[in-house]
Amino acid sequence: MDEISGRHVVIVGGGIAGLAAALHLNRADARLKITVLEGAVRIGGKLHASEVAGVEVDAGAEAMLARRPEGKDLARLAGLGDALVHPGTTRAAVLSRGSLRAMPAGQVMGVPSDLVALARSGILSPGGLARVSLDRVLPPTLVTTDVSVAAYIRARMGGEVVDRLIEPMLGGVYAGRSDRLSLDATMPSVAAAARTERSLLRAASVIAAKAPKDAGPVFTTLKHGMGSLPQAVAKASGADVRTGTTVRELIRTEDGWRLVVGPTREEEIIDADAVILAVPARPASRLLAREAPRAAAELARIEYSSMAVVTLAYPGAAFPQAPRGSGYLVPAVEGRPVKAATFATTKWPHLAEAGRDLVIVRCSLGRLGEEAVLQRDDAELVALAMNEMTEIMGARGLPADTRVTRWGGSLPQYDVGHLDRVARARAAVAAQPGLALCGAAYDGVGIPACAATGRTAAARILEHLRAEQEPKAGARTDPAAPEGRMKP
Repeated sequence: MDEISGRHVVIVGGGIAGLAAALHLNRADARLKITVLEGAVRIGGKLHASEVAGVEVDAGAEAMLARRPEGKDLARLAGLGDALVHPGTTRAAVLSRGSLRAMPAGQVMGVPSDLVALARSGILSPGGLARVSLDRVLPPTLVTTDVSVAAYIRARMGGEVVDRLIEPMLGGVYAGRSDRLSLDATMPSVAAAARTERSLLRAASVIAAKAPKDAGPVFTTLKHGMGSLPQAVAKASGADVRTGTTVRELIRTEDGWRLVVGPTREEEIIDADAVILAVPARPASRLLAREAPRAAAELARIEYSSMAVVTLAYPGAAFPQAPRGSGYLVPAVEGRPVKAATFATTKWPHLAEAGRDLVIVRCSLGRLGEEAVLQRDDAELVALAMNEMTEIMGARGLPADTRVTRWGGSLPQYDVGHLDRVARARAAVAAQPGLALCGAAYDGVGIPACAATGRTAAARILEHLRAEQEPKAGARTDPAAPEGRMKP
């Protein structure tokens, strides 16, 4: 029997992973009762947009990978297929030794594949460039277990390529440090090559050559920003979405799960047939401590970094020359508080059309270990971002509008051993019927990766609910009993 209508699934967490899980559950059976409990005052997690100088601009993630289908598929299921738009340019630069220099062609997550292109970029010094070339003649670097990104790439290509290409690239994605981040988890294609290829240059060139040449743009977004996705997904899911609702306890019962919700003096009990935890690793760990302590212990080890996004809307005349390219990354060795700048109105034509005569820039601040920068007040963060635009881009005068968005503890760190840690946590959770995990802490921090974990969690719960409806082993049907009643 495949009848699961009326069963109750509670999803703890209203970020894009939890909402994706709700949508996939609803598509499997629209008669399922689905409740989403979100502790914050709004859903969407790091997907949020608001007006800056009258233009709707993302305050969190502003794009998703277009070449991975799960994000676009989710947008289409939510009725936003026609709202998908592509960037006008993806040409990015790196600030190296005080000057903006184009990213070298053929790089793979910052790993160079072409010495000529690397030399032309001017990102590395002559000595740094010579050290990269030694990769071709050095003996193999044996990688039999997971290692840090920096440890492997430094052994093959030297420290300068790590500092000026790898660090800013990973800093932009994870706000983390390459000497801690897992090679297996953050650069799986490079990690695979490290176990078979002697030369990293050669391995990177093979990976780059395999990239589809006619696959279209690498990134995509929505006309009204990625912040418009959560509400659309929530609406399409048909779920009962409750914000400002904190789950304090998760308890296994004979028939499923019990959730204790709300403050101690006004607590509420919610019973469910199945539960999906779509919250960050630390709160998931707290909820699992009673029923799945091994999973809780593994998740508690996942650290998070914080960051802030300062959005500046300048009059177009403020820049001596209109910004070219999508933006630039800033290596930590440059000693600047801003780690990346995105020229939003250059990258996204629909923003340029909405904000005529404006140059909208998003500046990212904050890396793991640089929390002191984020302790400054909003006015100081705006001043740091403005100073960046003045010194690097020659901007004059004041912006017409500004916005500061803080994302405290928002980016999970995929440190060495991350994949094994996640596998152990999932194995412990799998021993609990009707329980699943999803979110950015597991298989990737991007929107497609999060959507994929939501779909996988929904599939696990559906499998559990359907299995519960099947006749129990060793039972037989009583012909004289009403249909469906079982007799031992």
